[in-house]
Amino acid sequence: MAIDYHTLRNWAFDDVRQTYTERDCAIYALSVAFGSEPLDTRALKFTYGPELVAAPTMAAVLGFPGLWMRNPETGIDYAKVVHGEQRVTLLRPLPAAATIIGRTRVQSVVDKGEGKGAQVLTSRDVIDAANGEVLARVEQLNFCRGDGGFSARGQAGDAPLPALSPMPDTQADLVCDLPVRPEGALLYRLNGDLNPLHADPASARAAGFDRPVLHGLATYGIAGHAILRAVCAYDATRLKMLFARFSAPAYPGETIRVEIWHRHGAMLRFRARSLERDVIVLNNGEARIE
Repeated sequence: MAIDYHTLRNWAFDDVRQTYTERDCAIYALSVAFGSEPLDTRALKFTYGPELVAAPTMAAVLGFPGLWMRNPETGIDYAKVVHGEQRVTLLRPLPAAATIIGRTRVQSVVDKGEGKGAQVLTSRDVIDAANGEVLARVEQLNFCRGDGGFSARGQAGDAPLPALSPMPDTQADLVCDLPVRPEGALLYRLNGDLNPLHADPASARAAGFDRPVLHGLATYGIAGHAILRAVCAYDATRLKMLFARFSAPAYPGETIRVEIWHRHGAMLRFRARSLERDVIVLNNGEARIE
């Protein structure tokens, strides 16, 4: 079954109602390397009360609509889907505990051409159920590698997405190294992503990896942590937007080095690499700081 543009573009998502607690908030923070330096009291508020603070990138795991692309009616070859890019825009500070509503829509379906795949961009509002305020907007770009060419068969397609800005060719202004715990993927899966690729060695080998890999959104959360630490003095209210492209997997037990460039005004550029393998795992990163 091939993609039908209009079916996919108008896909009806059910609202996702989710209640999270301070315990969930602390687990997320621990899973993205908060607590790795026990004597850093600035970071302690993300894992320990009395006034717990939510890590801003936790918005990426709230109100998730599930693996909807597995539905055969989407026409998507799910086995060839890759999570390509992620953006979180914070409109209000996340509460340390709340009931939220995740409201998702398909924002764009782009045909890259036969043999080149398609891009599906979804946008999700994370809404405070208590007052209806939008706390965050979460955008996720998936590369559907097996689904290009539908526009050549007479269907519509959305305009190509803007090209990503190239990374600076100068030395980074700031560098922040954060460790991935050896059990980091097992810890991160407690946030709700139970894909066995991140836990089961046999599943990882079947996917072409010699061992379980870290969740891409865990690497993304670690990058957000690094920016909070290196730029914001752990003031969570200052991080307003975080974007990155996933360029390679990271592994539990590695060190993630986040290289940061100051740019114009409130915008930063960044990328992240596995220090041990010297492999860039996140690229084309952008962050907006207030």
